[in-house]
Order: sequence, then C-alpha cells, then structure tokens
Amino acid sequence: MAVDVAGSSIKKWLTAIGNNEFWYEDINVAAGEWKELAAANGDIDTSKQLWAFELYGKVFVVNGANRKVADFINVKITTTDVGEHPPDFQTVLTGETSGAKMVVDYITALSGAVTIYGRRITTATFEAETVTGTDDDSNAISFTGTAEVAGPHWYDWTSYGDDATFGSVPDQLTLGCAWNGRAVVAGNENDPNQWYMSRQGNPWDFNYIANDQQAPISGEDAELGKVGDVVVALMPYNKDYFVLGCANSLWYLVGNPAAHGSLILLDDTIGMLDSQAWCKDGEGNLYMLTTTGLIKIPSGFGRPQNLLEVAYPNFATDLGFDGSLHRIILGYDRNRSGIKVVKTVLADGSNSNWWYDLRIGGLFPETYPNQCGVYCLFDYAATDAEYSGLLHGCKDGYVRVEDSAAKDDDIGMSDQAINSYVTFGPLTLGEENLEGAITSIVGVTTGGKSGGSVTDSNALTYSAWTALSADSIVEKLAANTTPNAAGTISAPGRNRGARKRKPIRGLYAGIRIGNDTAAQTWGLEKLIVESRVKGRVK
Repeated sequence: MAVDVAGSSIKKWLTAIGNNEFWYEDINVAAGEWKELAAANGDIDTSKQLWAFELYGKVFVVNGANRKVADFINVKITTTDVGEHPPDFQTVLTGETSGAKMVVDYITALSGAVTIYGRRITTATFEAETVTGTDDDSNAISFTGTAEVAGPHWYDWTSYGDDATFGSVPDQLTLGCAWNGRAVVAGNENDPNQWYMSRQGNPWDFNYIANDQQAPISGEDAELGKVGDVVVALMPYNKDYFVLGCANSLWYLVGNPAAHGSLILLDDTIGMLDSQAWCKDGEGNLYMLTTTGLIKIPSGFGRPQNLLEVAYPNFATDLGFDGSLHRIILGYDRNRSGIKVVKTVLADGSNSNWWYDLRIGGLFPETYPNQCGVYCLFDYAATDAEYSGLLHGCKDGYVRVEDSAAKDDDIGMSDQAINSYVTFGPLTLGEENLEGAITSIVGVTTGGKSGGSVTDSNALTYSAWTALSADSIVEKLAANTTPNAAGTISAPGRNRGARKRKPIRGLYAGIRIGNDTAAQTWGLEKLIVESRVKGRVK
C-alpha cells in the first residue's frame, strides 16, 4: 500500500506483486481499477521470498539481491551534469523559468548525469530549464534539468546518491518493514543473524558510524549486538517495542536502538514458523504461530500466552509445516473479530486453514478451493470503509475478500459451492454401562415464514452416529461415512413434522449438520436432541 497527502485529503493505493509483476490501484480511474507498473516487470523474482512495505509514500521491496522502490509520491527530473554541488536530502530546488519547487528526496548519483526524485510543492511543474537551490553547507546549486515526469516510478533502492558517504543498503535482503520512521531489514543469507535499520526519517542513509539519536544502526555496529539465532520475522509491536522472531527464540528491542536501547531475550523455547506467521489486532495484541502453538503477546507487552495450550496442545506438531513446501500466514479480520491462520502449498495452492474466533476463543477449520489458496493477507483500512477488510492474495492472482452476502466461492471465471458444516459431539447418552438412545432430533433454522429482514436459511442435511466410546465418535465425525441415521431439516424456522424419529442406540453420539449445495446458505438457531437411557451394554 502507498499513501499520499494532497491538501487536506489522504490518498491510498493498494499494490500487489505476483508473477514477477508489480500492480497498483489506479485511483485516477476508479477504486478497484488496477494497472501494471511496467518498469517493474521481470525486475523481481516472485519464486523467491519477497517483502514489501510502505514508508513515506513509497513501497520498498526486498527480494534477495533485488532491492527496489515503487515511488508514488515524487516527480523526477534528470540532468546530464548535476554540477559541483549536488542537492542534499531535503534540499529545495526551484525551476528558474517555471517557478516550480521540489523537496529533494533521492538522487541516483552525486556527480555527472543523474536522476533526481522529489516532492513538488507547487502547482507549477518543472520545464526543461535551469534548476537552482542551496545545499546544507550554503553552496549554490545550479544545473540544466529536463521537464518533470510524474510517478509512479520504479528504481533501485540504494543509499543516497549510491555513495559510500551514506553507507549502502545491505545485500541479499528478504525481510523488511517500517518502524518509527526507519526502514528495518533482515534476511541476509550471508549473515542470517543480522538486522539493519536506516536513519530515522531517511531510508537512504545506512551509514552506521553516525553518532546521534536518529542514526542508522545494525546489530553488528551497535552495543545491542546481533541475535544469536536466525531471524525469521520482523514484527513492529509499537513505538517502544520491536520483536525479532527467530528460528528457535524470540527477542525484542526496547527503546531507541541508537540511543541506549536494549536487545532482550523474550523466550528461548519458542521459534517462529514463517515470516508472515504473525499479525496484530485492533487492540494492539500481537499473535504469532510458533513451534509451540498460537501465541499472543498482550497489549502493553505482557508475557507470551499460548492460546491453544489446553484446547489443542499439539496444534503446531499436527500442522506438519515444511518451509520448503508451505507458506504460513496470520491475518486479523476486524470485521469478524478473529484471526485467520493459513497454511498453503506453494506449488498448487492446496490449503488447510483455521479461524480463531477472538470472541469465544474457539478454533474452527476451513478449506478453500486451490485457486483461492492464500499467499498473503493484508488488513486494509481504506479511506472508503466499503473497501476495508482483510484482503487475500491468492494463488490464481486474484485479490479476494470474504463477502457475507456471497453463497459460493469465487474461483475466477466461475463459482464453486461451499461445503459448510458443524459437528456436535461426542454427546453422552448413557451412564456407566447403561446405553442410551436418541429418540428424536429437531433442527430450528434461521429466518421467518415470509418477508422480514432476517435472511432465511436453506434446508440442511444431518447425519448421526452412535458408538461405545467417545474416540469412535470423533473418528466417525471426521470420516463422515455410514451414519446410523441421516435426513433433511426443512427451512426456514421451525416446521411442523420437523421432529426426526429414528432411534439409534449407544453410549455416545455425534451429529453433523450442514449444506453443500450451490447458491444456498444456512443458519441454525437451535438443535434439540432428545434421548433416554436404555439397557446395559452387551
């Protein structure tokens, strides 16, 4: 996402990267209209790990040896000779003929033929003309520039002027984010324990020998030091804390790392599973999927809590994650108050997913069509609330959202029916060695008989099983074969003759209710199950 401020209004562009291409929302046409940034085509490799983040109206992309910038906020001018005194960062340049002014943001070199990017602060635009200014040392700047070119622009991310005076952007980066006005990067395959931060307010300065509170800094050049583990994820928590998720441990930075900040071990028994396996909710809580389960760091930076320690202690093990085959992603859905946990096979988009409902603390499995296999999630707060929500970047190149009004899954040029169901059980029917029997099942579906504002449910199917052990019921519910009883629950509401009378006997029971018909939806208001104790188990 890129952000710009024009007058008193704020503009946001959604951006998306896939198939070695960079696309952006063309807000000059209409919201939701997309356009390719042609200069980026083939300049990145999406078969390798890639991170993109917004900072100062630009999207910074780190993709191994590819370090790029998609610039939505600046115009650019070029010159064949910048002269003896190139403009400094934030120098104001003026076109002598046009009267146009720009605040310099970035320059490709400090001598000879250069391209200058800057924020124009006048309505007048630069022409082919003499451009002048004064640098930080009161030196006069003067060169002949070309007419300006509007953005978006695509160029290499280097230090200012690509000059050693401002250090150099580290090589082989695969992780990046913005924190407190700094560009934070890591994932150097040649130095996997290292982390780096640009100067605060200046993403072009990586000169670590500076000695001030806004100075660039890295683990190698700071008192804080490197982490003693491979950095897997960068997680900006708030203005005071920054979390480094590592392969076998969690660390955090507290305070300004360039001014007596500290690097502290948070936990050496927890390891991050993947670079996208984290998210934050609307209250400032941080969630991570780790080697021990779904972890929450409460707002205010409390101690880590394992949300599945009791309900599903083997969740991380059962996940069967392999970083060479899968992608793990967490996303916060503010509209539905929950956390989406996604595991997608990179090769074909097949997936296993879970919904963790923050309201009740429950974990629910989900599966999407392979075309909709999720490769990234983004909680988008649009200026127009209609476009806000959790965005899903999918295997087939589409960006999707969950639509409560839709009754089928969109798989591109067609739709696919949703198989949705809920299970109840194991339910105890008897006592000790006394079997019980289900004597009737009544389902009350949502909706009314006619009219009204409540959405009417379609009919449901049900299946019921009995067994002599609770584990047998669990297995039968999972297999969903050969039920002891099955039928249809009519809808909407409660209907006469809805009571299903087909006694089935056992110590335990399980019931599955759902609908897998295209263009249909369902809701269950109440399930009434009647049973009675029968004879001894024989």
